Amino acid sequence: MDYKSDFEYDLAVGMLSEKALGEILDNKTIEVKSDIKAKDTGNLFIEYESRGKPSGISRTKADFYCFDIGHLFILIETEKLKDIIRPLLGTSSDKLGGDENTSKGILLPLTKIIKP
Repeated sequence: MDYKSDFEYDLAVGMLSEKALGEILDNKTIEVKSDIKAKDTGNLFIEYESRGKPSGISRTKADFYCFDIGHLFILIETEKLKDIIRPLLGTSSDKLGGDENTSKGILLPLTKIIKP
């Protein structure tokens, strides 16, 4: 659609986006994770193991992952996120974290999900 400086046009475009998001999320499950450090570090911690057992993204059945990084929500399909982090397992991005460093996860730069 072309840009126009017109409220009615902007409203119609907005309503199309609302409809598209509604269709994406219709009957879908979302796992919401708060990452309070991400806004300062620029990285998300994607947990996959805790105390020696699969956890987080390894166990989720959610269709989407949503990261709350303080007034900003990032929504991504779980399978897409798994595709992004899978090659990072066993690399320098694979870190200990969580409570008392009892979890393993991938430290993922926000720019791997949100392209500037």
